[in-house]
Amino acid sequence: MPDISAARNLYGSALAELGALVASLGEPPYRARQIFRAMYRRDALVPAGWSDLPAGLRRRLSERHVVRRPWVAGRRDAADGTRKYLLDLPAGGQVEAVAIPARERWTFCISSQIGCAFGCRFCMTARLGFTRHLTPGEIVGQVAALRADTGAPHGAYNIVFMGMGEPLHNLRGVMGALEILLHPLGFALRPRRITVSTVGLPDRIARLASLPEPPRLAVSLVTADPALRRELMPAARAVRLEDLAAAIRAYGAGRRDRPTLEVVMLAGVNDGPSHAAALARFARAARAKVNLIEFNPTPELPFRPSPEARVHGFLRSLSRAGVVGTVRRSRGRDIDAACGQLAFTGAAAERPAR
Repeated sequence: MPDISAARNLYGSALAELGALVASLGEPPYRARQIFRAMYRRDALVPAGWSDLPAGLRRRLSERHVVRRPWVAGRRDAADGTRKYLLDLPAGGQVEAVAIPARERWTFCISSQIGCAFGCRFCMTARLGFTRHLTPGEIVGQVAALRADTGAPHGAYNIVFMGMGEPLHNLRGVMGALEILLHPLGFALRPRRITVSTVGLPDRIARLASLPEPPRLAVSLVTADPALRRELMPAARAVRLEDLAAAIRAYGAGRRDRPTLEVVMLAGVNDGPSHAAALARFARAARAKVNLIEFNPTPELPFRPSPEARVHGFLRSLSRAGVVGTVRRSRGRDIDAACGQLAFTGAAAERPAR
């Protein structure tokens, strides 16, 4: 067996990287496609078991490399069927991810960083601070781990980058993961099955849009009041709302599905008539739809959820202004798995690591 501390971990490698590897071993290019498919489509993590490869190649791979993805260290189940996972990472550290059941398919909410550097005042993950970016393998490995635990068939799930971290802060890792998730020999997902949620970084939104197959985009706007947004979201201080609206509009140009503006509804903070009017103006400028999100209260945060009647009044104001809006209901709140709650609170119950 290889020395794990010194061996290169193949999991997370792009097809081009595997192509360079097999070429260095004197093997034909199609061997890279076989390795790629084994790791990501079949979730086969032991090179010795890749029986479509010659025995000699399997032996050399086993001697020099490891294939390790995140694995489940713990899981908690909510009353509504939502599952929250504590995942150990091969390079050290842990993240949380969530699997949300629906009638036809699961939704996997995955993380892009350990912690977060952006300090949004209404989010528990922000209180952790920032530790590090995740690698492409640590990102797609969460999907593989949740897929294995839920038994979801290939393609019968959606992915949302709404777990720990700001995905576009880790743009390199996220774009590397998207390459594997979308590749026909990898996870073979369609772009419309993947949503990347961001606090709104215009230059990086443009870079995400440059992908051959961009995913869906969701922007955590929270409010279109510039002063209030800067107060609630420190990262917004460097972003002009006009620039953000232009980036969102450009991202959605030519797409059937409009980008989404996410608004966490905070009682007495961003849920008044003037906030609805400002949001409607921004949504029209950005050519985006709106998703109103229930705030999930915790003792550590100084906010309360907006009353139901106020949320629906806000939604009616958007509709009268010609803006399409919906309300997203919380899932998994009883196990601290809902939006903004991923902060290693209510730690997942212990279970065997593998």
